[in-house]
Amino acid sequence: MNVQFQHGQKEQPELEITPLMNLMIILVPILLISLNFAQITVLEVNLPDLTGGMSVSQKAQSKLEVRIEPNGFKVYFPEDVLVKEVPMLEGDAGKSYDYMQLSKVLQEVKRQLNEKRDILLLSNPAVDYQNLVFTMDAVKSFSTVVATNLVEIELFPEISLGDTI
Repeated sequence: MNVQFQHGQKEQPELEITPLMNLMIILVPILLISLNFAQITVLEVNLPDLTGGMSVSQKAQSKLEVRIEPNGFKVYFPEDVLVKEVPMLEGDAGKSYDYMQLSKVLQEVKRQLNEKRDILLLSNPAVDYQNLVFTMDAVKSFSTVVATNLVEIELFPEISLGDTI
């Protein structure tokens, strides 16, 4: 018995990519819509100069200082003359810094020193980072209503940082 097998041409299966393309057309817009975009805000900060004493011209340009301490804010101008002490607020959640009162004090200082744009923030090492950022926001500007529009008014945008000892 002689059995012969014939080798026939096998048909190559065709690759069907239409369902895959349909899936990608639907998935790409859905993924782009659901993507969370990160918002980053950058504040320009200047460090204080490392100079020794003050000359006469430097005394005329004395720094406005806000000292952030564990018991509240202290505003000084010139360096060692206390303008106002802003104590912490007592609330249901405990003590918190009074940023609104600090802003009001700085608005009054700005009325007297209209041309001044710089401020020195001196932070106690016990003050956490978030309170430092909130303080930077409070000294930089404040919001007010002018002719039915909410307007951001500039206070002291040139912020320098330092440590209290």
